[in-house]
Amino acid sequence: MRADRLVSLVLLLRQRGRMTAETLARELEVSTRTVMRDIEALSAAGVPVYAERGRHGGFALLPDFQTALTGLTHDEALALLVAGSRRGAQLFGLGSALASAMLKVVDALPEGLRDTAADATQRLLIDPETDLLSRRVAAEEMSDAIVAEVRRAVFAGHRLRIHYAALNQAPKWRTVDPIGLVTVREQGYLLAKRAGEDRTYRLSRVRAAEELDESAQRPDTVDLDRAWQARTAQFRTGGDKVAVLVRVNPARREHLVGTVLAVCAEETDADGWLRLNVIFQDSRHAEWALWQHATDAEVLAPQWLRNSLRNRAAAIAARYGSPS
Repeated sequence: MRADRLVSLVLLLRQRGRMTAETLARELEVSTRTVMRDIEALSAAGVPVYAERGRHGGFALLPDFQTALTGLTHDEALALLVAGSRRGAQLFGLGSALASAMLKVVDALPEGLRDTAADATQRLLIDPETDLLSRRVAAEEMSDAIVAEVRRAVFAGHRLRIHYAALNQAPKWRTVDPIGLVTVREQGYLLAKRAGEDRTYRLSRVRAAEELDESAQRPDTVDLDRAWQARTAQFRTGGDKVAVLVRVNPARREHLVGTVLAVCAEETDADGWLRLNVIFQDSRHAEWALWQHATDAEVLAPQWLRNSLRNRAAAIAARYGSPS
């Protein structure tokens, strides 16, 4: 761990020039005393780091201390930086490793390429926290230590004990055979088998994890994309899911689709409106989502949902039918 921190310290000085101990401590998330010890260790190892005294002093490297990474074009370097800004690493507990890797990539670029790539990244924003309507992207909170334990078991091919809190249930211990990790729309999932049955666990609901010293019962090779599609199909048809046939104004299609679990079929009616077969989480979810569209959507089936929306509209009309 200290070796990684020493490398990060050198790279920070390479890229930013002179930095104070306090700034380095903040960037590395350690104390200033730890930074001073690291500076001493680097000097003892022959790294040309020196201190500048005075009001604007700090630590710096000699100008000729550098490395070079040849063969990368500007677009290739930019692609690496953009890929490094995605959320997958954070979801799988690799956020600090990603930051360190990006520092190394930028530092190793030739100077001219480093400057243009850094400038280009200032003009790209990947996956902001809110959309144009100021709706916040729901990023899940997960413990890096727990996710790291899950990740180790997945890569080592070992069984895993997890303290898992299913929706609206108290946490329970489960022993599973991990298969792989998936990230979808800012959410991380563990694909596993339990007692031979396929299971999918949301990482944010894992309260504790323990890698076991025994081999997982899993296939030697797996097509994660195909496995995920199968789990998705199973999820759509299980539990209290509600299938709805609805007509919607094309201008409102994206808003409707953004509220459903799945779109199973879609076609265009003669009047230009869209007819969709969609899946909602449950009856309350279906009624709430379709009520938002007012006259821009019409439920064709099931009948109970048509009745529910009609009764709600009648109650609203009665409430506002006379002056207050």
